[in-house]
Amino acid sequence: MRAALAALLLTAGALSAQEAPGALNDYPTAARADYVFACMASNGQSRDILEKCACSIDVIASLLPYEKYVQAETVLSLRLTGGERMAVFRSAASANALVADLRRAQAESEILCF
Repeated sequence: MRAALAALLLTAGALSAQEAPGALNDYPTAARADYVFACMASNGQSRDILEKCACSIDVIASLLPYEKYVQAETVLSLRLTGGERMAVFRSAASANALVADLRRAQAESEILCF
């Protein structure tokens, strides 16, 4: 009985370990690089800032799935566009929630990395 339970726990642990990297690393390399380049452009071009910006996107990726990150970035981009058609992206509750989630993840990353 104990051997069966131990085998079950080992199997569950192996599955969790296999799922975890994919869940935490669902951001494409290009998206991570874009974030780091933009972060460095805003904060400086030193090795120390590179490490802090890389840490920052890692924290964001651990808190926010890539799909939500893309949606929030899209809303922020569309908010910069003028016109009546874009007003929905400035006032819709769902758009505001996406941006708020991204802002919380960014605040957490600043606390942990900078």
